[in-house]
Formats: sequence, C-alpha cells, structure tokens
Amino acid sequence: MSLWGLAWAVFGLAAFTLTDRPGWAAACGLLLLLVLVDIAVIVHHIRQGPHYQPGRNIPPYEPDHGGRGRYGH
Repeated sequence: MSLWGLAWAVFGLAAFTLTDRPGWAAACGLLLLLVLVDIAVIVHHIRQGPHYQPGRNIPPYEPDHGGRGRYGH
C-alpha cells in the first residue's frame, strides 16, 4: 500500500507542479514525505527480524488444558 501511495504522491506532485497549483503540489509533497517515512519504518522493522527467540535451553510454553474461560465461567 505504501508503494501505491508513493506512486500517487509523485504523480500528484508532478501534475500539480506542471499545472501551476502550488498549494496542491505542497500537499502532495507533504504526502510524499509521509509515505517515504512510512516505507523507511516498514523496511527497518523487516530488517529487525523477530525481537525475541528463546534459546534451545528454554522449554516451550505449557499448553492450556482448560481451566477458567475468558470471562471466569
């Protein structure tokens, strides 16, 4: 979705700049900046990978065997 927003922001910026609409061009420029920041955050999170992976010495969680329900019933 961010790439789609990037494409439309670039298109809008170019179109409004060429048609001499500085207000709309500035709005598209701001949108372009926000989309680029969003893409940078997404790429950063992808490169981070999983935050916590227990080692081999950590046993898996014990499965839930019933017990009290969600609302105490």
